Amino acid sequence: MSDTPSKTKTATKTLFIGLDGCTYTVLDQMTRELPGTGITMPFMKSLIERGTRAKLRSTPNPLTPPAWCSIMTGRSPGEHGVFDFIRAEDRGGEVYWTLYDARDIDCETIWSICSRKNVSVAALNFPLTAPAAENFKGSIVPGFIPAKHLRRNTHPRELFERIKTEIPGFDPKELAWDFDKEKQAMESLSADETAKWVRYHLPREAQWFKVAEFILDKDRPEFMAVMFDGTDKIQHQAWPWLDPALLPDNPQGHDKQMREVCLEYFRNLDGYIERLVTLAGADTQVFFASDHGFTASTYVLRINAFLEEKGYLAWAHSDGSDMAIRREAADFANLDWTRTTAYCRTPSSNGIHIRVAEKPGDPGIRPEDYESFRDKLIHDLKSLRHPRTGAPIVTDVLKREVHFPGRHMTRACDLTLVLSDHGFVSIKNLKPCVVERPQAIGTHHPDGIFIAAGPGIAANGMVETRRIVDVAPTLLHSLGLPVPADFEGEVPASFFDPDWLAAHPVKKGARTRAPQRRELDEEMDAGEQKQIIEQLQMLGYME
Repeated sequence: MSDTPSKTKTATKTLFIGLDGCTYTVLDQMTRELPGTGITMPFMKSLIERGTRAKLRSTPNPLTPPAWCSIMTGRSPGEHGVFDFIRAEDRGGEVYWTLYDARDIDCETIWSICSRKNVSVAALNFPLTAPAAENFKGSIVPGFIPAKHLRRNTHPRELFERIKTEIPGFDPKELAWDFDKEKQAMESLSADETAKWVRYHLPREAQWFKVAEFILDKDRPEFMAVMFDGTDKIQHQAWPWLDPALLPDNPQGHDKQMREVCLEYFRNLDGYIERLVTLAGADTQVFFASDHGFTASTYVLRINAFLEEKGYLAWAHSDGSDMAIRREAADFANLDWTRTTAYCRTPSSNGIHIRVAEKPGDPGIRPEDYESFRDKLIHDLKSLRHPRTGAPIVTDVLKREVHFPGRHMTRACDLTLVLSDHGFVSIKNLKPCVVERPQAIGTHHPDGIFIAAGPGIAANGMVETRRIVDVAPTLLHSLGLPVPADFEGEVPASFFDPDWLAAHPVKKGARTRAPQRRELDEEMDAGEQKQIIEQLQMLGYME
């Protein structure tokens, strides 16, 4: 089967729309009558009313890369091997950093399963989908990638030229992240500039819609999947104007401006969804899922500063050199590795790594001391209190063997922290260890959304909470494919009409295959990786 789309159009069986960070806190607002604004998302409201929905419990650390990988593989992070945006390697005297990509996913994805089952598939804007395997039979336009690398990571190669030639106004710089523009916006995030920053993301979302519309119309893949990530981007910085608990009763001035631009985004999104669902056709089953939900973060926990107070780590000595200054300003822990036993590598990990000496004399604790050391560390973490309220800051400490079991368990943080406000930690060398934010910002909540509508879908309203690993088997079942034996999730019977499910029983298949990868012709250089780090900082993953 050629990588070139078939000239004979097939029927689209399944449409999957990912909504990064989407939460019922916001979605329920947008699909009901609001004073002075009406219903912001009337089409989404109609889908929900004739379908079934559930809360979707994310990965233990509800973060974009591990969560979307679980959606794409039906497996948990301990099995697929992706835990963060950034992969680190501890070599005793130093820790080295790089970015995760598709080659780090150690489980077969639903895109690959469809490819080898000869089910035509298109996957647009999903993270960690580049590079695609050479023998992949389908269309991929990856997300979370600089514009410079978009052309050569679009698969098949000629798809990029088709998009560029046939979509009026197509701009790859607008489709991918424009790091320079977003960095400038971050530098001027005053009250007057925040609305401009939110508005900047509207045309980017429109570009992804145009690409999805083009591929759905021209190629008619049996499985059409697109992810819109503006929901996440906007909620990180504009949460006070989206959360009903924080929104003023009668917004004026800047508050009114922010509220209006947020509503504009969701109105546009509703239009994109309506067009794609209509174009897919009345016989198509439609599913929505988010990688996590959202809530308000009201304080910052500077976790490495706390660990330094407790004697677990030592900051690197600065000799005043340019290199030392750059290290101190970086978004990675700048530590004296010879005197550090426990530390947080990245804010987005919300986790602590314990350094265990491989042999006597190496940095770290003795292997035989691991359990007692970890128990003491957990006790210290749970002793943290909010300076004003006295309430616990750390509400749970997750051990990796319990919450991240699998082949790649040892790549997970030894301990993952759950904060009382679900916020991300800071790794900066700043005091005090806990500081209240001047204004609440958006942060990830473990409960996202899972919605289904269309023929064969029950009209059951809200049903029981599902696990994030349930999305992949549900999508494969919708396509008429068997659910692999090594998937961790299951198809939720409550989503489907009983008669349809009786006529289309869930089939169990063989185990998935090992992922096939290829080497990139060119790696992202240090400057491009730095741009992605700056993007993460802007989205609130780094203080």
